[in-house]
Amino acid sequence: MTCKIERLVSGEHVAVLRVCGVIDSENLDTLREALGREKGRVAIDLREVMLVDREAVTLLDISEANGIELRNCPSYIREWVTRERQFR
Repeated sequence: MTCKIERLVSGEHVAVLRVCGVIDSENLDTLREALGREKGRVAIDLREVMLVDREAVTLLDISEANGIELRNCPSYIREWVTRERQFR
């Protein structure tokens, strides 16, 4: 499965990483690397994400806890991130 990441800069001076496809263990390092390159405010746009695995949810949870905004987060991912946070 594939994952595509596009970097956009919003008018709010926020780097937005728009993720499309599947975020799983096979391409999680790509997302980590993209996040690691950013220096200022960052948001991850999840509108076009079709599927995530547990490792991806853990990364999203930790990212959000560190101040990265999750935009357009599908409800099933939001619910999973919220549950994951309870066990961290």
